[in-house]
Amino acid sequence: MSTHVPADPSAAPADPLAALAALPGVADSVAGMRTAVDRVYGHRVMRRRSAEITAEAALRGARGSAALAGADWALEEVRRRSDFSGDTEARTVGAALRLTAEAGQLLSVWRQSPLRVLARLHLLAAGGAGDDRAVGRPRLAGETVDEPLVEAPLPDAAEASGRLDGLAGLIGAGSSAPALVIAAVTHGELLALRPFVSHNGLVARAAERIVLIGAGLDPKSVCPAEVGHAEQGRAAYLAAFDGYLSGTPEGMAAWIAHCGRSVELGARESMAVCEALQRGAA
Repeated sequence: MSTHVPADPSAAPADPLAALAALPGVADSVAGMRTAVDRVYGHRVMRRRSAEITAEAALRGARGSAALAGADWALEEVRRRSDFSGDTEARTVGAALRLTAEAGQLLSVWRQSPLRVLARLHLLAAGGAGDDRAVGRPRLAGETVDEPLVEAPLPDAAEASGRLDGLAGLIGAGSSAPALVIAAVTHGELLALRPFVSHNGLVARAAERIVLIGAGLDPKSVCPAEVGHAEQGRAAYLAAFDGYLSGTPEGMAAWIAHCGRSVELGARESMAVCEALQRGAA
């Protein structure tokens, strides 16, 4: 199975993402993730203090995404700091915080114009850093990409643009596939394409968050997959991503399972927050 999202969606099956849901093990991943998410939403604290859980999940999700991007700060340091304009790590943490803060505000635009949302995410992540002419738009031929975590071959600008259009077409067309499958493919494809000159990992993980919120799986954004991606570690993240890049059924299923496990771990983190709030310890 090719990892390339068709540049011309009309040339693809009516619902190509739905086929991924039938891969071995994917249904189990979806079910396990759904159980973990439902457990959080069923907690009594969520009925009274869901806004606090959402805010804490955003903070912890940002910390996790930044850690994968090379800025592995302690949670309390992220909570304590107010100035993120210093060195590269501080700017990375600041970028992740901006993305998680605004992800939920972009839902109304996502289905109609995912490319606009991706441009907005990159603009937020860049935060005025770098060449302003390259911010908020896909990279052009000859432009380099700063993404130290991912060393996979980089598609040229023309291929990246075509596949990005294909991904946008699939999102716009809708799919009967579970939210996990759509989120995992969105995340994996953006990481494979690295369509911007910088911050592609942060943008890819923010887009995964938007899909999970918008699909109704996690409408209050309290199950941050970024937490789980970071908890499983960079080596496991990259190994699973290699499966996505392989395009094989086994590799794709492994990547989807990794993303599902990440949501489960994010849900577990928020369950702990709920329990702490219930005990009056946080």
